[in-house]
Amino acid sequence: MNVLNKKALVLGGTSGIGLAAALQLKQQGAQVHVFGRSEDNLMSAAAQGLNAHPLDVLDRDAMSAAFTALAPFDILVNAATGGPRANGPFLKMDLDAYQASFQKLWGYTNSVRLGAEHMTPQGCIVLVSGAPARKPRPGSIALTSVGGAVEAFVRGMAAELAPRRINVVSPGIIDTPMFAVSGDARQQFLSQATRNYLIPRPGTSEEVAQAIVFTITNDFVTGTTIDVDGGWLLS
Repeated sequence: MNVLNKKALVLGGTSGIGLAAALQLKQQGAQVHVFGRSEDNLMSAAAQGLNAHPLDVLDRDAMSAAFTALAPFDILVNAATGGPRANGPFLKMDLDAYQASFQKLWGYTNSVRLGAEHMTPQGCIVLVSGAPARKPRPGSIALTSVGGAVEAFVRGMAAELAPRRINVVSPGIIDTPMFAVSGDARQQFLSQATRNYLIPRPGTSEEVAQAIVFTITNDFVTGTTIDVDGGWLLS
């Protein structure tokens, strides 16, 4: 797919990986619409030349209305977290917090279910999982469960969506606004978390976005997972 003049919708596209993907698509000539919940992030995205819209990915009525208003479109990227993520040992975990972690999956399934009918026949969808889906680490059971479900969903949906394509990009530790700590504490956390990587540093949103754009522009890729993890799976 040549994205020039194609219409792209990026959910969770006002910060982090989603914003980086939106900007790269815009740089290649796509007409990009981004969606998010933060008013500040929406204003920042608009200032960078993106068409910014408020949206909660768990609000199906609002999502359906947005998709209908912008139909038809060629590209749908969903990088929205959907909500909080539970961390820590499962046997000590609050089960409501574990269940809430799946809001990411529901946001993804909402977008595919409601968006596919408005896409062009050669359209492409990209979702984002995470390295714990296939190589769990202690305390990451919620991330493992949700990411594994996202990847299984993509594999299962590929045949149903054809000739439209769907893929998933799986990041490792990425330096994004998702990490609330700042300053020296942030750098110490990221350095500690990636010290055993084959590439011992956190990745950038731009590096993950490059993989998202690859799955969009390569017409021979569907139902697959692209790893951008610095060697997490091999460490």
